[in-house]
Amino acid sequence: MIFPIGDDNINGGYKPYVAYTFLAINVIIFLYQITLGPQGIDAFLNSYGGIPAEITTGVDTYTLITSMFLHGGWMHIIGNMIFLWIFADNIEAIIGNMPFLIFYVLGGLLASAAHIITDPDSLIPVVGASGAISAVMGTYLVMFPKSRIKLIFIMFFRTFYLPAFVFLGFWFAQQLFSGVGTMSSESGGGGVAWWAHIGGFVYGVAVGFLIKKFYGHTYTVNTQEDIRA
Repeated sequence: MIFPIGDDNINGGYKPYVAYTFLAINVIIFLYQITLGPQGIDAFLNSYGGIPAEITTGVDTYTLITSMFLHGGWMHIIGNMIFLWIFADNIEAIIGNMPFLIFYVLGGLLASAAHIITDPDSLIPVVGASGAISAVMGTYLVMFPKSRIKLIFIMFFRTFYLPAFVFLGFWFAQQLFSGVGTMSSESGGGGVAWWAHIGGFVYGVAVGFLIKKFYGHTYTVNTQEDIRA
């Protein structure tokens, strides 16, 4: 199994207070969630997760927000928080704290909308920050295509680097392949909201081009010494 563990950081810019606050909120809520026990967790996720069949009828629309801070298990939250920690800080450093907050929340909402459109009658609660983080990754791809992503091959405890456009391009291709597959499958997405990932990423790419147009000459990337591990 391969995981990203670092990237090239930009020089200067805003501190990623919002990104790290979101990370902390997600972790705190998850730690609270696991104290509830199996039945309590199910009730919690059903109450605050986004259920498409309810949202499309105007019921519990607040879950479009609350679902972004819930996770279904340890691997779910660990994976999401690693990706948030790696990719979000460069974006926030450039556009600023409040614009990043708006960008992130809107990304999560549009990602949820993409999932709901493709499965409007589902009674399964959707949880996770994946949609919003996918938006961050889409923007990162546009703004930092040649940034080096540090990866670890867990089986051999070896690290190596890939350009962002290779890593994120492969990631998106995998999401798209899986998402298209669910459209012809009776088993659905296998517990993964693939179209939320796809929708969030596409939104992020679009925003990335806008950011690059207005901020493209105001930042530099340190690719020699500032590799975060």
